[in-house]
Amino acid sequence: MSHDPGLLVGFNTSDDACVYQLREDLALIQTVDFFTPIVDDPFQFGQIAAANSLSDIYAMGAAPNIALNILCVPPCMPPEDVAAIMAGGASKMQEAGGVIAGGHSVTDPEPKYGLCVSACVDPRKIWSNAGARPRDVLVLTKPLGNGIMATAAKKDIISQTEFEQAIQSMATLNKYARDAAIKTRVHACTDITGFGFIGHASEMAEASGCTLAITAQDIPLFDGAYELAVRDVIPGGAKRNAEYLSPKVNFADDVAGPLRSVMFDPQTSGGLLLSVPEADICTLMFNLEAAGVTAAVIGHVRQQGRFAIEVF
Repeated sequence: MSHDPGLLVGFNTSDDACVYQLREDLALIQTVDFFTPIVDDPFQFGQIAAANSLSDIYAMGAAPNIALNILCVPPCMPPEDVAAIMAGGASKMQEAGGVIAGGHSVTDPEPKYGLCVSACVDPRKIWSNAGARPRDVLVLTKPLGNGIMATAAKKDIISQTEFEQAIQSMATLNKYARDAAIKTRVHACTDITGFGFIGHASEMAEASGCTLAITAQDIPLFDGAYELAVRDVIPGGAKRNAEYLSPKVNFADDVAGPLRSVMFDPQTSGGLLLSVPEADICTLMFNLEAAGVTAAVIGHVRQQGRFAIEVF
């Protein structure tokens, strides 16, 4: 890792984006993300990919200013589908209050889309995943299980109507959760994406030198996600996450196997995991509800123990 004194946040804490200080009162946040389609509709794909890319900026407590498209296009893709993907992304960037200023495209056998996003922020107001403190309360702003739902939809196990709840959630910006949370104190934050809930929560725990204690029954799930996990409708990414992350988490004996699978499920454009002072939790939950964000209190922070995550 570079020892450049201007680099405030690099990759040593597995944070959501890098932060470079430009002057005392100004820092630049940058992130990039792109992936293959998770839905059939090209406009929805563009929306979800953009929301996912923007999420890293919101997880740092900032708001995006400018973005560049990253687009991989198969030669056989109809031009109107390419246009729809970019229109979906542009619609989310407009909703975010920023602009897309260009980008780059290449020919590729499989379509891929995402954004490279930049934001300007006061370095004294940056969130990180490294600030959780014992006695903090943990809040999750979106349900888990959209990876399982997407897998089921691809296999025609669930209908498009049943998948719609997850699609709408993935296309929802974390802007609204961030805008509500900046009105209170936030000690640490991360967003839940491809590493799954356990993966990103363990990164917060390790970066903060704490243990996160999670109440299993309070974890919000998409309707049907648990039942699909019971049927072993599990994406390969969830199984790989479980294999890698199992040494970091201790599940109580009565935490059911399917629920464990959902907690390892790789998420696309998942919610924010916030660690906030106990004294601020009522205000935070009120602000989130007023912003239309359905959030849940899912646990608290403890002194560092043997495991990064304890699930009861």
